[in-house]
Amino acid sequence: MEWMDSLWPALALVLVIEGALPFVSPAGWRRMSMQMLQLRDGQIRFCGLLSIAIGAIALAML
Repeated sequence: MEWMDSLWPALALVLVIEGALPFVSPAGWRRMSMQMLQLRDGQIRFCGLLSIAIGAIALAML
């Protein structure tokens, strides 16, 4: 399966990107996490939907 050859490196890249902020600025990451706790479910869902849409558009452009 050719798509599996791309899936694992893509997931690894996500982990690298996700880990960059807490590594570089743990205090900033903690503040952001505390602010996210204040968001309503609808706001968090909208952020998730926006992230999915941007990712899908980026994939389509590749």
